[in-house]
Amino acid sequence: MIKKHIITCTVIIALLVMAKVFAYNMPQAAKSNSKDEKSTTKKDTVTTKIRKPLSLMAQLNFAEESLPLGDTKVERKMKKTLAAHYFSNLQTNSLHRKAAEWFPIIEPILAAYGIPEDFKYVPLVESGLDGGTSPKGAAGFWQFMPGTARMYGLKVNSKVDERKNLRKSTVAAAKYIKELYGIFDSWTLVAAAYNVGDSHMKRQINRQHQDNYFKMKLNRETGGYVYKLISMKEIMEDPVRYGYRAPRALLAYNAEKAEARQSE
Repeated sequence: MIKKHIITCTVIIALLVMAKVFAYNMPQAAKSNSKDEKSTTKKDTVTTKIRKPLSLMAQLNFAEESLPLGDTKVERKMKKTLAAHYFSNLQTNSLHRKAAEWFPIIEPILAAYGIPEDFKYVPLVESGLDGGTSPKGAAGFWQFMPGTARMYGLKVNSKVDERKNLRKSTVAAAKYIKELYGIFDSWTLVAAAYNVGDSHMKRQINRQHQDNYFKMKLNRETGGYVYKLISMKEIMEDPVRYGYRAPRALLAYNAEKAEARQSE
């Protein structure tokens, strides 16, 4: 009997000791778990730096050739040209209607000749604003001089003037632009040469020892030509920002192109 009581007492004492040990360890475990949770929370909470959106000047380019950032003279000139193309100053929505009509014809031809798509804005700058024939005799969508037009396969005579045929004149322009790129190896210089002529452009490059369009000193028209192209690109791609109401056809066309680029 005494042995049974001793065994029972021993079991009870052992259980009490175990209960105390368990009770003592519980808060420690809780604290440990709490620390682990905090450390996990700290580890899981990643502090991400919010990137500031690029400034408008940093986004602007022609044929992927960007403006030199930090050049106050260039930025001032670009802002002035953009301001001149606001609807409040230009007062015309016809440019967007012309773009909706012309671009589907122009773009595939430029692509076939390996010409950057941004050159589609040349006809809008050349003939979209004024149209007709220039005092020097340039005419049509791409404002070809008669001699240059004939050199690139267009018929220009008293009966026919293919400079006014969008498809044929675009093919001629693509050939000419491609040839200019073989000379200058820069799309901005090509655009400038398209405006002023390749011979004049070569002389200016040699005279100034400079082949960066944005840093060259050129006549007023040529010196502002690429800025006009970039401005035209801006008001075509983001018309609302510049006060225009683009026709649905152009908005749908731009949206379709943007979707196609994202899926590439």
